[in-house]
Amino acid sequence: MELDIRYAGKEDLKYIDHLQKKNAEELAFYPAVVFEREIDNERILLALVNKQHAGYLYHGSMSLDRPLKIHQACIEYDLRGNWYGAGLVGFLEDLGKINHIGGISLRCGSDIAANRFWDLMGFKCVNIQAGGVRRMRDINVWFKQTKPDLFGSEPSIIMQPSTKKKDSSVWSKRKKGTSQNSMLRGKALLQYRKKILDEAEEQDGI
Repeated sequence: MELDIRYAGKEDLKYIDHLQKKNAEELAFYPAVVFEREIDNERILLALVNKQHAGYLYHGSMSLDRPLKIHQACIEYDLRGNWYGAGLVGFLEDLGKINHIGGISLRCGSDIAANRFWDLMGFKCVNIQAGGVRRMRDINVWFKQTKPDLFGSEPSIIMQPSTKKKDSSVWSKRKKGTSQNSMLRGKALLQYRKKILDEAEEQDGI
């Protein structure tokens, strides 16, 4: 089957948002308005197989002083295993090299099968972070050097990716009326995670 890759247009917005929602357990959530903006910024690559939608890759801005981030990458479930995702990533790597980008990074939940894909694509796990409170899984940070630096082409720290399974038991003990803000990141997410864990401990102590 023939694979074509192009930047998404406004006519693809509904499909991208739909595929994100179908794969909500695997992807970070972004409102449709974000996709609409990033389509205008030419940051969403679209994969088409035999001229039909097959998946997409949403990446960040290209800057010489930091890695190019992959925010989301998703292929239709029944088309996985055919390396269409590899085609999307390879296309992005070529764009990065043209723009003299030194590397590409992404975050992936520890219980997601895609971790194996990123390993096969030559990415290295360089960090493991705490994930959100609803699933309580780890987040593997993957990185691939695309342009050798003065000291070599490998990141200085490489580790085994976490395989921690998700655990919703803590989230189920939260106080009534508590909802998770899916857009929390960094310190704000860690503070929110601690709050929910403290509440769960209080519940267990009752």
